[in-house]
Amino acid sequence: MKTKMMIAAVAVATLVSGAALAAGKGDNVMTKLKDGTYVVNTTTLAPNVRGYLGATPLEVYIKKNKVVKVVALPNKETPKIFAKVKSAMLPKYAGKKTSAVSSVDGVTGATYSSKAVKANVEAAVKYYKAHK
Repeated sequence: MKTKMMIAAVAVATLVSGAALAAGKGDNVMTKLKDGTYVVNTTTLAPNVRGYLGATPLEVYIKKNKVVKVVALPNKETPKIFAKVKSAMLPKYAGKKTSAVSSVDGVTGATYSSKAVKANVEAAVKYYKAHK
């Protein structure tokens, strides 16, 4: 009897902690800074958006329906290739209206990374518009 109760208690604890983790994921997607800037983290928002070697999470800063900046988070892309994306593509988002982020062009020689960054930014903007 004790064994059955112990197993039931462990099962309930597992279910409750799993639900808490699932609920917590949504809490970390978007935060609002004191100056009114929203920061959308795509780590859990778009985990299946992949570059050449894996996920390419970003933090997208948005204020008054304009992208302030895009910051790359740690990823497994080839550093030399992704450096091109960071220097040539990410700055192009600064000042763009949220309705115009899809107009940013990728970087030659970094096609997969560029497409992943573009998809992450678009996912962040979509989330921002739905949850601000």
